[in-house]
Amino acid sequence: MNRLKSELRRFNLHTVCESARCPNIHECFHRGSATFMILGNYCTRGCGFCSVPKGSPAKQDMRLDPAEPANVARVAAQMKLRHVVITSVNRDDLADGGSRHFAETVGEVTRALPDARVEVLTPDFCGDLTAVARVLDAGPHIFNHNMETVARLYRRVRPQADYAQSLRVLEFARKYRPDVMTKSGFMVGLGESAGEVRELLQHLRQQGTDVATIGQYLQPTRRHLPVTAYVEPRQFEDYREYGLSLGFKMVFSGPLVRSSYMADLVSEQAERARH
Repeated sequence: MNRLKSELRRFNLHTVCESARCPNIHECFHRGSATFMILGNYCTRGCGFCSVPKGSPAKQDMRLDPAEPANVARVAAQMKLRHVVITSVNRDDLADGGSRHFAETVGEVTRALPDARVEVLTPDFCGDLTAVARVLDAGPHIFNHNMETVARLYRRVRPQADYAQSLRVLEFARKYRPDVMTKSGFMVGLGESAGEVRELLQHLRQQGTDVATIGQYLQPTRRHLPVTAYVEPRQFEDYREYGLSLGFKMVFSGPLVRSSYMADLVSEQAERARH
């Protein structure tokens, strides 16, 4: 784990594992797995659940590092990863939302690790489907965009995002590249009802989403939204069973599940079910 952290610092790289204070960080780092977070370490949005540092171009140096795509590929190759996850902060300050940088990173990783599977976990790019297409054209195997929560809670949890817009991103990805697996994740314990969770799962399946991940929200600091409920393991299992009944290829549901947690195993199981 220390060696991995050392390599990340050496090339000025970030992981969502560290920036978002993921509870599975030690397990994943010991497995030699990490989710690379590109486009810097400052997000232009202020979601109430997320501990990634917030910033604005006027107050922070948020220039893109032109060496970042190649450095991500270099470290991924050194780790000999079979499954590489690339995500990013939101960069609403950039005309293309950072999609060109995203696509370049996918391309560099694919060239460095031609046998690895590449998964992207993208922002909504403010609904710009040209930006979504640009990332898909780079050739990822899995396209992931998280819904994060149910429709009613968006104004409180994701005030700068839009529920219908996120669904459109997933729908577009499915239609534009039907060969690419689509995936989305969300949290529970923020005040949603079981009926609202089932409705969200229905909406995801209506857009053709293949994989859903469901995890317990954990308050990262006192400044963030409080946990309203700790969901029982049986309820997570009920959500999993309901999702599978709708036709999802895989539903990974449990208290410590996160969107990129055990992404390699999740994708393998979903791929087998898909065929």
